[in-house]
Amino acid sequence: MEVYNRLPRATNAGGAVMNLDSMQADRRAFVLKTGLGMLGLANGRWVFADDPVAPKGQPGLIIREKEPQNLEFPFGSLEDFATPNELFYVRNHFAAPQVDIKNWKLRVEGAVDNPLNLSLDDLLKMKTARQGATLECAGNGRIFLNPKVNGVNWEMGAVSNAEWGGVPLNAVLDKAGLKKQALEVILEGADSGEVKTDPKSPGEIHFARSLPLAKALRKEVLLAHKMNGEDLPAAHGYPLRAVVPGWYGMASVKWLNRIVVVDKPFAGYFQTMSYTYFEDIGDLPQMVPISELQVKSQIARPTIQEVVPAKSKYRVFGAAWSGESTIAKVEVSTDRARNWHEARLLDNATPFCWRLWEYDWETPGQAGKAEVMSRATDKNGRTQPMAREEGRGNYMISHVIPVEVLVK
Repeated sequence: MEVYNRLPRATNAGGAVMNLDSMQADRRAFVLKTGLGMLGLANGRWVFADDPVAPKGQPGLIIREKEPQNLEFPFGSLEDFATPNELFYVRNHFAAPQVDIKNWKLRVEGAVDNPLNLSLDDLLKMKTARQGATLECAGNGRIFLNPKVNGVNWEMGAVSNAEWGGVPLNAVLDKAGLKKQALEVILEGADSGEVKTDPKSPGEIHFARSLPLAKALRKEVLLAHKMNGEDLPAAHGYPLRAVVPGWYGMASVKWLNRIVVVDKPFAGYFQTMSYTYFEDIGDLPQMVPISELQVKSQIARPTIQEVVPAKSKYRVFGAAWSGESTIAKVEVSTDRARNWHEARLLDNATPFCWRLWEYDWETPGQAGKAEVMSRATDKNGRTQPMAREEGRGNYMISHVIPVEVLVK
């Protein structure tokens, strides 16, 4: 097995090593393979068909939309490098499809020499790779925008980190044989529906996004059938999803069943009408598809409006990530950005994955309101901006967002 950028072992807050490969594999195997998915809430936590009731106090996914299902990772519960599968955020554009695995095929067509129809067994026989990747919805943090904008009201939890296992996309494209005129690779999911809000879709469409050929051929881009060592869960695209490290989550198409190689730019709905933003190209602002993750840090603790004790030491804790680069530095300010102090990075830089960090804050001696903020800088020298950049619409929310707490 070839391994690309395998995740380091996760540790808890006390530094104890956790075994990702054995995490809850047996109890969820039936659900993952049948596609039954999540049944409902127990003690504030989403549970699966064969789950025991979760222990009291166990954090659970936060419902942002019930149908289609959009569920947020409780970011304030962040502890480990890898997000457990059952807490990994869920982003759906349409209802989850029912997959008949016996008849399921991955079609590869278009500008190729050898069109393919691959079963899951065919893919499982191919050489596999493991790749760590942080996925973030392009609308993560949308609830903090003022004035309010359209879209799912994500707070901070439309982001998670996992180790993915599967077949490199470039191996499948090599098997199909690319024609000289190949320009982009369209990834289409089995999920479909009609967009009834403006801009409306032309009837029922599938969720589909394209990658430029240069990105599609990079070794880290996977057709994943494993997630943190387990079979890919139904909620995350079973039996197959794309994983496009370094790009926003909309590129990592779930329930993948069709790949089309094209010789001209793809102009599908989710490529041109949605998941786009204005970029200044020369002196002509142009609408372009969203792609690379922006440099960003988020504070997991303290949480918004948390009560913290006065004149004490408080561990500020969070995660930071970037796109095609890695995090080099995280800074924290507790005096409204007048002074910044460098935080401790808690793990080695892993390509395409977030880095955990902490900072010891000496809380004020007097009661009252206080603000904590963090900003990240990546190895390419990009620093998280203090203010929202114009032209991004309701996407790519990467500016510094203060966390207000109450000191008592």
